[in-house]
Amino acid sequence: MSHELEAIATNQAPAAIGPYSQAMKLGNLLFTSGQIPLTAQGVLVEGGIEEQTHQVFSNLRAVLAEAGTSFDKVIKATVFIKDMNQFAQINAIYESYFGNHKPARSCVEVARLPKDVLVEIELIAAI
Repeated sequence: MSHELEAIATNQAPAAIGPYSQAMKLGNLLFTSGQIPLTAQGVLVEGGIEEQTHQVFSNLRAVLAEAGTSFDKVIKATVFIKDMNQFAQINAIYESYFGNHKPARSCVEVARLPKDVLVEIELIAAI
């Protein structure tokens, strides 16, 4: 396994706006930064939890694709949500992207997320 780190970046997801990368590749593993519901142009998605969750998955799909992988290779997902009462809606959308593939997952309610969004998700995937 190569121990060389490689930053992954795509213009199909929001650009990193701080001292971080959209994702880092190490050998055959990919670690994404948390994605929030911004469009690739950096505009916050209008709407509620459903629209925001779909945008997060759109961003994650783009980052995974840039690294040559996809949702069916995800090993671990970490989901940060503003309101645990919205878990059922997020979970239904989550399941629609992973289908029968069931990666390990953590889900935590947090006091606040960047830009006051409702959801943020990060992934670890095989390449």
